[in-house]
Amino acid sequence: MKPVYFENGALKLIDQTLLPTEEVIRSYTDYREVAEAIKTMVVRGAPAIGVTAAYAVYLAAEEFKTLPTDAFMLHMKDACEHIKSVRPTAVNLAWAVERMVVLFKNPVGRNPKTAVAALKAEADAICEEDIAMCRAIGEHGQKLINRGDTILTHCNAGALATADYGTALGVIRAAYDAGKNIKVYADETRPLLQGARLTAYELAKDGIPVTLITDNMAGWMMKQGKIKCIVVGADRITRNGDVANKIGTYALSVLAQAHRIPFYVAAPTSTIDFGMLSGDDIVIEQRDPDEIKYIKGQQIAPDGINFENPAFDVTPHQNVTAIITEQGVVSPPYYRTIPRLTIKDR
Repeated sequence: MKPVYFENGALKLIDQTLLPTEEVIRSYTDYREVAEAIKTMVVRGAPAIGVTAAYAVYLAAEEFKTLPTDAFMLHMKDACEHIKSVRPTAVNLAWAVERMVVLFKNPVGRNPKTAVAALKAEADAICEEDIAMCRAIGEHGQKLINRGDTILTHCNAGALATADYGTALGVIRAAYDAGKNIKVYADETRPLLQGARLTAYELAKDGIPVTLITDNMAGWMMKQGKIKCIVVGADRITRNGDVANKIGTYALSVLAQAHRIPFYVAAPTSTIDFGMLSGDDIVIEQRDPDEIKYIKGQQIAPDGINFENPAFDVTPHQNVTAIITEQGVVSPPYYRTIPRLTIKDR
């Protein structure tokens, strides 16, 4: 399942706002429309956003390649700033854009026509690297899963959140493929129901046993001994191991501690912000209150009241049992182990 890929001169995205009832592939040739697709969550999940952003930079270069060099550079700078601005929390977005920027800032890249070819090759490389990283994350992570485990996952960190295979669901897929006879609980993940719409959809298509629960059932399921571990993805991990992920992740980490259940985070090293010391510095995206007020166009809350709709929360490193990356499993103390990881130059 590929939520993002480039084909016949256009970027293709599965419209995740329509899943699971409709499977529609959108086609894009304008970087502005790609940026809007990221903002409106046609594509979502930190790794998938990074891949999409890389292709958006390439599409901008295609549009401006006939301009004189100075004009090309100016328009590309504006385009990249626009792409980076649409979602502030997921670090992969800025990481991918900055990796692309390096190419057209060097002497070769300053030739617009040369830059276009280099940017396309780099976007393709980012996509292929993401697929390989997710496979490696799955292989490292499945070693932490015991035979017969029932795993809780939150939001969607599957193939739909990456270029293919997934991070948290990559671990689950690899454990299932290893014959470990696992089962999965997916919580709904309000307000946009990515767990119900996307995670349950992916797992069902793969034939992996999945049970859907509402977000507020998780603690009771843990109390009953029905959940043996929790595996989630991440949108940004700081140098000390604090983890920004979909709103509700922090609460699950607290419940996991109370019930002595391992809490694992699966993410590629591109999701680690090595320059950010702690989660206190993470900008939390605030989204449209209508996401809470309505479900699929149906109003569920009264007019005239206040709403808060943070898209993410921050789980402190003390609550994280281990971070699973493509380079291996990273254990506490994270302020020592995370800096030992390497990441492709930006």
